[in-house]
Amino acid sequence: MPTGEESKEFSEPVSERFYAIQVAYDGTRYAGWQTQPNGLAIQQVLAEGIAKVLGHRVTIQGSGRTDAGVHAYGQVVAFSTPVWKHAANNLVRAINMHLPRDIAVLECRRVVDGFDPIRRAVSKTYRYTIRNSRVPDPLRYGYHWWIPRELDIQAMRLGACRLTGTLDFKAFETLGSNRKTSVRTVRKLEVISVDAIAGSEIVIEIQANGFLYNMVRNITGALVEIGKGRFGPEWLDELLEARVRVTHSQTAPARGLCLMSVEYPASIYIDPRDELGENAEGSLRDGA
Repeated sequence: MPTGEESKEFSEPVSERFYAIQVAYDGTRYAGWQTQPNGLAIQQVLAEGIAKVLGHRVTIQGSGRTDAGVHAYGQVVAFSTPVWKHAANNLVRAINMHLPRDIAVLECRRVVDGFDPIRRAVSKTYRYTIRNSRVPDPLRYGYHWWIPRELDIQAMRLGACRLTGTLDFKAFETLGSNRKTSVRTVRKLEVISVDAIAGSEIVIEIQANGFLYNMVRNITGALVEIGKGRFGPEWLDELLEARVRVTHSQTAPARGLCLMSVEYPASIYIDPRDELGENAEGSLRDGA
């Protein structure tokens, strides 16, 4: 536990309160989200930062385990504490003061007791970025997959249409996963192209009720194969039916992937007005 100047004493601990924070991070120098013995993890750094604010160790749970090199704008992290008596959003600035510049808390809200950011999620949205140009972009190399060969965007879009709906995505799951089912519902899968210097930037955005291990990166790799003309869009139908991970389709590099958002039912959030009421009662008890 923190000692010395980092320790905090509270005259009257309150009951355990649960919080959800939205976290953004650059995953370049981390071994992934999950704390592990073989490298620095985002979960470890974030938990240490929160502990410095609260004065006690915390167990934090993320909405998903992003791999090494994967980025996030909308990772949702849950934790609980009996000591914080101020408005939830005041935690944003307090935690950020104890984080490196490649990790930031964007928002904090009170949530219902026992909130589980994985089980309560309704959907998640990922974005994969490809730089499709003759020359690389050294300033943004860590955030996209550079492919100098021109890709057929229309063919990629036709392929994307075949991967929407409730389907068995076993063929797009990297071996080694132990998920009970490989059926997922993809609600949106868009392939967007915008002009860039000496080429274009291609954004693949996918929203689903859940994802298998490396599912987004494997779908991206398959769409790139179609964009290169190696296969037609109907090839994806064969993969879905075969339910076998193919070896001739590349798993897209981690650096181009970003977790954009995680959606939850409104019922998990506690109204800030109720929160203020609790804080006012606490102040009266403290003699303020």
